[in-house]
Formats: sequence, C-alpha cells, structure tokens
Amino acid sequence: MFRKTSTSHQLSLLTSVNQHLNNKSARQYEDQKEWHNVFYRQVVCKINEDIFSVLFSNGKGTPNASIRVLIGMMILKEGEGYSDEKLFENCHFNLLTRKALGLVNIDDYVPSESTYYLLRKRIANYYKLAGIDLFKVCFKEITKSQIIEFNVSGQSIRMDSKLIGTNIAFYSRYELVHSILIKYYKSTLQHKTYLLPDQYQQMLSDFIKEKSSTTVYSSSKEQIVKRLRLIGELIYTLLKINKASNSKHYKILERVFNDQYYLLDSGKIRIKPNKDISAKSIQSPHDTECDFRKKDNNKTKGYNHNITETCDSENDVNLITDIDVERATHADNEFTKPSIINSQEILENKIKNVHADGAYNSETNQRFVKKENINFYLTGFQGPSARYNLRVRENKLVVIDTKNDEIITVTLTEKGKYRIKTEKGYRYFTDKQIESCRLRKQVEQLPLELKRKRNNVEASIFQLAYHLRKDKTKYRGYFKNKIWAILRSLWVNFVRITTSLVKRYQNLSIIVNNNCIVRVFESHLRFINFLTRLESHGSKIISFLFVANFYQILKGL
Repeated sequence: MFRKTSTSHQLSLLTSVNQHLNNKSARQYEDQKEWHNVFYRQVVCKINEDIFSVLFSNGKGTPNASIRVLIGMMILKEGEGYSDEKLFENCHFNLLTRKALGLVNIDDYVPSESTYYLLRKRIANYYKLAGIDLFKVCFKEITKSQIIEFNVSGQSIRMDSKLIGTNIAFYSRYELVHSILIKYYKSTLQHKTYLLPDQYQQMLSDFIKEKSSTTVYSSSKEQIVKRLRLIGELIYTLLKINKASNSKHYKILERVFNDQYYLLDSGKIRIKPNKDISAKSIQSPHDTECDFRKKDNNKTKGYNHNITETCDSENDVNLITDIDVERATHADNEFTKPSIINSQEILENKIKNVHADGAYNSETNQRFVKKENINFYLTGFQGPSARYNLRVRENKLVVIDTKNDEIITVTLTEKGKYRIKTEKGYRYFTDKQIESCRLRKQVEQLPLELKRKRNNVEASIFQLAYHLRKDKTKYRGYFKNKIWAILRSLWVNFVRITTSLVKRYQNLSIIVNNNCIVRVFESHLRFINFLTRLESHGSKIISFLFVANFYQILKGL
C-alpha cells in the first residue's frame, strides 16, 4: 500500500535531538544555512513521492517506507561517495545526516537495507517494463522547483560529455568467449549436458576445466585460433539444441557468437577478422551493455555521460538541467537535440544560446537550432583545416588556395556542381562543404568571451566524476550507471545552491553590519556635540563618564 510521508515533524519531548544539545551545538544544528538543513529543504522536501506510487499497490496492506527518506539516502550515498555500509552507519548514528533526511527524533525509523535495495530493484524493473526512468522524472521536478525558487535564467546553456569506463577487465577474444560459455554452463546447462553429442560433451568438459587466462598466456597464436574455432562450433551446437530458450544467458551466448563468428552457407563456422568486430559487441561477461570506444588515444569500455547546464552571467547559481547516459559508441552530436529539449521542459525562459564544442555539430543539429531560433556557438570544429577557403560573394562561389592566397577560377558543371582545375585534374565542391567552410570561419571569428562561456562546464564534468578512480565507475550495467549520474547531478546542484545561500547570508550580514556602523557613527556625532555643550558648562567629569559608557557600547557592537 502506497503512503506519502508526512510533511509535519512531531517533536518528542524526550527523544528530540534539540533537548540534548548545548546552546552552541543547538544553534549549528538549527542553522538554516548549514548543509543538512539546506539538503532537507532543497532536495528531500522537493521529492514528489507520487512519481513512485506506480511501484506499489493501491489496496490495503503494509504501507511503504518513506520514499523521501530512501531517495534522500541514495543521493547522500552518491554525493558523499559512501559505501552502503557507511551510508547506513551515518543514517543511524550521525545527527546531521539524520537531520538532512528529516529524522529529528533519536528514535525516528531508518529504512532497513532490504527496503532500500528493493526500491532500487523495483525502479529498475519498472524501467525495463514501461521504459520510464522514475529517477529522471524526479530529477526534472526537483530541478524545476529549484530553478523557479532561485530565479535561474536559462536563456544560455552549455554542454559537454565524458567517457566513463565500467569497472571490468580487458578480455582477449578467447577469454571473452570462454567466460561467457562457462557462465551459460553454470546457469543453464549444468544438468543438461546429456543433450550434447558425445564428442561435444568431452569438448565441453575440457573447456570447463581450463583457466582461459592461463591458456592465452601459454599458447601460440595458431593454438588460440584453433581453440577459438572449436569453442565456436561448441557454442553453435548449444544454440541449436536450446533454440527455443528465452533466458538471459542464452541471449548473451547467441550475441557473442554473432559478434565473433560467421556462419557460412555450408554450415561451417569462421572466425571474424578483428576489423569486422563491432565496437558495440560484448566487451565483458560481467557487463554486457557497455561498448568500446577509442578517443584521444584512450581506450574505454563503458558509457558516455552528457551534462547540460545553465550559463547566464546574471545567475547567482547555475544548475545542471539535464544529464544523459548512453553507451560509449553514442556520438556527442546525438546528445544535442534531446538535451536542449529536456532542458527547455524545466526552464522558465526560452533557450536562445547553446555553447558546445565541435563534436556536437551536425547537419541535423544545425537545422534544429535554426528552426528553434537558437544561436549555436561552437568552440571548435572537428577535422583538419581544408586547403581551400570557400566563400560566397554576391551569390557566387569564391575559392581561395590557403597555401598561396590565390583566388582560383570556379566553374559550374551541368549537374550543378562547382569545380576548379588542379594539378591532378578537377576538384569538386558540394553545398555541404561550402556550409562547413562557413561554419568553420564563424567558429574562428567567435569572440573570446563567447568561446570561454563553454569552458566552465568542464568543472561540472569534474564534479560528476569526483569520487571515481581512474575514470571508472563502480557500477556495472547501463541503468545503474544512469541512476548514479542522476543522483550525482542532484548532489552537484545542491552543493551549488548551498554555496549560493552562504554567499547570500554573508552579503546580508555585511549590509546589516554596515548599517549598524552607520548608526553608531551618527550617534557618535550627536554625542560629540552633546559633550561639547557639557564642557562649555564646565561639566568635564560628567562628559568623561559618558565617554566611558559610549566606549562600552562600541565594544558590545
């Protein structure tokens, strides 16, 4: 049975934390600009529990634990980089952590570990069945509320991405295929080996006994190729025997066979050359959803994370408006349109400016921003500079050779293509190349102020991956990494809000103090005039007493 958390706190006379703290500790505990109180107000209280009601029945039964507390615990875990053990220890015994979750009495209930894990499992299962990420919906509602409260302008946004590897070992082809075969055997085939022909039963027995890493280390290339072919024949036989199976491990075994082998028309098995293996092929038996990607000479098996945030200079605080996670092979320019749309859903202002690097550029994105009247500021352009500079003047194409700044004569062919005469023949130019040259020139002429606008998003990327070691996540699987990224983004926004509030309180304090000083100075002037009048009447002793009292007043201020 779904039940919402009560928004009112019933303080106990005997178990309320305030009753057991001294004055100084109590002041800090109740200070509204301290992190635990800001977290409760700006994060926990903004969690819409109705979002998660679909995970529970509407009828009678045992009520659920507080959704706000559970989601708040998840955000705290990823925000502080806690282990599960450390998280529950703090929730039980750390007064500030408990206050951040709204547990103000010592005997307030902390959800059990099983309840915590069950909620995560239910959310993951709901995503598989309905395709709706409840964490992402929750993130949008919390962030939208924060944007409204702090009057965050979203006319300008910026975005950047980061490849984060999953915490898996790099397998050789033989180790990968062998490991997946063993996992299939242990999960499905262990008590059905009798279905195999005799020759394959012995072959399977030999593969089960061996350690693949040792085999790779002690075997020559020819021996590994031979064993890889044999294991391919065995896997194909297993797939034919259990053709009707719909199990997860069967699908993984089928996928790795299609990734690594060709099935010829004659029924024979041929090993795929390395160049024919897709970057989207299975990379590990322990994380079958991650992809392989090579970027800037770094090899990554994992996921691509894209962050979008506000960047208006008038904002006191800029917030992350969208976090998207896809497999490593997902190109940056595929994030552009969805990130703008998702950000616009929670922003009060119409997005007018988008700042990104050259990897976000594509023809589709250029058409989209033009349709939406958005200025698309790119800080770079992919690929080397072209030899020929193309310009359109008075509806005519002008081609300049950048080697000698010579203007080359352009002719228009019957098919409507532009061409020039070169040493080796003719060089043709398409409308796409002309547009690319125009965009490259536009990027080069972009003012330095606009180029720097995108740079600070890299600080958000740094904060996102702050607790990671060697840019590797501790989670395996697409949805788990997506949850991690959303919770980390909520924490980054919370930290920014806390910092902004502290500055706001400090500025307010300075204003108040300045006003006090002005009032004291005005009183001082009036007092000097009064003393002057006393001294004119010979009352020096009385004026001395007034000076002493005034000095004590100044000390008190």
